[in-house]
Amino acid sequence: MGKLKLGAIADDKPAKLTLELPASVHQDLVAYAEILARETGQPIKDPARLIAPMLARFMATDRGFLRARRARQLARRGDG
Repeated sequence: MGKLKLGAIADDKPAKLTLELPASVHQDLVAYAEILARETGQPIKDPARLIAPMLARFMATDRGFLRARRARQLARRGDG
């Protein structure tokens, strides 16, 4: 089996959000949590805790987003 994109989950102070997931996405999230727990040896009591690191990983590897964010930051510096 290949390595998962996520590693152990950091214990960080969360911001509270409420969202709805399609049932199939929730089932996949639960399965991912089970596989990650086996791989890392760290039990995951609440699969919802995976959502933030998954989003962070997605944004950190989205080249289009990174380019747009850099351009936005440069534009803001020019406004000051």
